Amino acid sequence: QVQLVESGGGLVQTGGSLRLSCTASGLAFGDYAMGWWRQAPGKEREFVARINRFGNSRFYGRSVEGRFTVSRDDEKNMAYLQMNSLQPEDTAVYYCVADSSIFTPVPGRIPSRGDYRGQGTRVTVSS
Repeated sequence: QVQLVESGGGLVQTGGSLRLSCTASGLAFGDYAMGWWRQAPGKEREFVARINRFGNSRFYGRSVEGRFTVSRDDEKNMAYLQMNSLQPEDTAVYYCVADSSIFTPVPGRIPSRGDYRGQGTRVTVSS
């Protein structure tokens, strides 16, 4: 059974930082790109970041580029999202996804939502 478990969410002030973690089990981790999506109250789910299965290609949503960094540790079956310079508009539930699809990073394109998704971790940025 595939499980993705996010952690690291919480309450932070504007300008602060958080590091989200995603622990994966039940899948061949190295076969999947890992991604992060988020959903704010009353809004559509939004793509945040993606790292390919080899760890050498990263792609970000326009609203987070330059502030967030996605990474992975295949020895630990974990993915991470380092979030800096957080703003109130970053408030959302953040989801980790495992994605087996092939994706070519091109500005304006959005990756798939993945084969598997975690339950999410809530991030609240206070103004």
